[in-house]
Amino acid sequence: MANTLFWIIVGIIIFDYLLDKFLDYLNYRNISGSVPKELEGVYDENKYIESQRYEKVNLGFSMITGTFSFLLLLGILFFGGFGFLDSVVHNISQSEYVRALLFFGIMGVVMDFLSLPFQLYGTFVIEERFGFNKTTASTFVLDKLKSWLVGALIGGGLLLFIMWAWIEMGNWFWLLVLGGLTGFMIFMAMFYSQLIVPLFNKQTPLEEGSLKDSIVNFSKKANFKINNIFVIDGSKRSTKANAYFSGLGPKKRIVLYDTLIDDLSEEEIVAVLAHEVGHNKLKHVIIGLIMSFFQSALMIWLLFIAIGRPELSQAMGAVEPNFYMGLLAFGLLFSPISTIIGILSNMVSRRHEYQADKFATDYGYGKQLVSGLIKLSKANLSNLVPHWLYVFIAYSHPTLLQRKAAIEDGEE
Repeated sequence: MANTLFWIIVGIIIFDYLLDKFLDYLNYRNISGSVPKELEGVYDENKYIESQRYEKVNLGFSMITGTFSFLLLLGILFFGGFGFLDSVVHNISQSEYVRALLFFGIMGVVMDFLSLPFQLYGTFVIEERFGFNKTTASTFVLDKLKSWLVGALIGGGLLLFIMWAWIEMGNWFWLLVLGGLTGFMIFMAMFYSQLIVPLFNKQTPLEEGSLKDSIVNFSKKANFKINNIFVIDGSKRSTKANAYFSGLGPKKRIVLYDTLIDDLSEEEIVAVLAHEVGHNKLKHVIIGLIMSFFQSALMIWLLFIAIGRPELSQAMGAVEPNFYMGLLAFGLLFSPISTIIGILSNMVSRRHEYQADKFATDYGYGKQLVSGLIKLSKANLSNLVPHWLYVFIAYSHPTLLQRKAAIEDGEE
């Protein structure tokens, strides 16, 4: 049975790789040399050509990095790398909790180091070539160290909690873990901007002035109380622009990238914020949390059924059946279900984006939202013509052309 599971895992890894590369190929074939007719006269042709060059370079780079990761994972599986690491941690400690932390900690650091050349090339060569990169070497190193620290604290804590529940709670395992993960998701939704973001970026309250007055005036019209409007120093790492809404209840806040303020007009910024407010008013954040709850429930229930089977650990080459090797095998086996869930989640997310766009349009910001989205697309060199199947599987947002058409239809 362990041998059968091993080959099923290998088959899943190969399928995932081929699907990913097939979608990249479709995107590459879909690249067009001329501006889509819907944007003729409003989208600079030279900027469009540059965006297609950026897309080609990233697709080629994705082929290299994806193939490297694919071959590395297969090599580790076929040459018993996971089993070797399991034997190493067995020799270090007798505690299964310590072994689990060491196993995933060592694996994570080694994998990150192996991908480091690609990370450096992507940031300091590709992003630099197209004028995006603002990351310094010191910022890159500090970000890496902070990421490891946050990952160790949060990932390690969750791992220990799940492992403890499995060892100590028996049949109550999946309900306890579901409750714990749900509480954690709600906590992070409320406090992510206050706890995690400041480790990497500086957030300052939006200064008094015309922009803040316009935002406050809109919030009054929309009957949406906004007390927390922050500007984040996104230009510290990139020239790309963005804005987002975070938090729940009294902890909700709107965050604007400083690059967004530089790239868009005042009315366009308010239009983008109207879209973000729409997500909140239409309960999209709550719906997202509910969806995450049911996704977690499915995953934890399947984990509860599978994790006790020694064949899972043995398929990974474990010295003896154990929780963390079984968890690794389960994660690989769960990949097809995760892909299906991801497609369904993206379908809901795209629907929510249309609804938030309509919310902004209903308040008279349709034209400003379209012009703002076009400017953001130019600034970020977004791909205007992704293949429809790639959009269906991988996009959480509709394309610019899809959003433009829907907004303009809503204004008629």
